[in-house]
Order: sequence, then C-alpha cells, then structure tokens
Amino acid sequence: MVEVRLSAVRVDLHSSTPVVLLEETEGARRSLAIFVGAPEATAIALALQGVELTRPMTHDLMTELLASFEARLDRVVVTKLVESTYHAELQLKKGERDLTISCRPSDGIALALRTHSSLYVADDLMDAEGVVVDLDDSEPDEHNREEIVGEFREFLDTVRPEDFSG
Repeated sequence: MVEVRLSAVRVDLHSSTPVVLLEETEGARRSLAIFVGAPEATAIALALQGVELTRPMTHDLMTELLASFEARLDRVVVTKLVESTYHAELQLKKGERDLTISCRPSDGIALALRTHSSLYVADDLMDAEGVVVDLDDSEPDEHNREEIVGEFREFLDTVRPEDFSG
C-alpha cells in the first residue's frame, strides 16, 4: 500500500464535478484523482476547515458511533477501480479485532479527516492510475483551504438538482 494525503479538492472545469486528489506522501508524489459528489465534497471541505455544525452530519455521526462502540478507524484504503468507479475500505480496530468495511472513497476520506486516520491507495492501483500533478498550491495552508471552501460554495450556489439526473 502507498500512503497518501489529501492534496487538493477542486471542481473539474469541464464537468463541474468535484474531484479530490490523493498524493503519495513519499516517492514520486503521484496523485490519484477521484471524482466525488457535491455532498461528499462539502463534507470533505468542512472537515478540512475544521467547521463544526450545530447538528452533526453523517460523517460526524459515524465518528461518534465508532467512539461509542470503542472502535477506531485505523486507515482508509482505496483498493480498486471497477468500471470507472473507485472502491475503498475502512479498516477498523476494536480491541484485538480487525474489521474491514467496504465504502466509497469519498466517505472514507471524509471520515479519515474527522478521525485523523491514515489514507492509503493499493500499490497496483497507484501504479495503474497515479499521475504526477503539479499544483501551484501543493502545500495546504489556511489560504488554500479557504480557497477550496470558496470553490465549493460557488459550485453549490450554481448546481441544480437536474444536474444530477441520469
């Protein structure tokens, strides 16, 4: 497995679809681009900003459930690409027991950000799909995070329910 970090959250200009970039923490610094839905992108952006809402979102609820059951999210692994859809796993620990639960990468990323858990990509997947991306702002800082959230707010202000129909 290749350890990665969330390096960027953007809106693809051609499709107006949010995309996350997961970049290797070491080595060639290849990135894996994963298109995500607007609600998931919002959840990721809120976690990046450390925004706490008065009512918990789904990923906040999941974090509380893990704590209630005395389990912890050890890592999220993006495991494979099947027919243009990425698959991932939550790898949990509860005492001495290891649990693996299938999930969408976007949900795994949103949960990992909230629980400060590690992100990984399967070696063969990164070898097949990873590319070197040169971003002007590859090091996330407060300004970049504000820009990311601003881009999503702009996207959400212009998106219509019809944009998501078949």
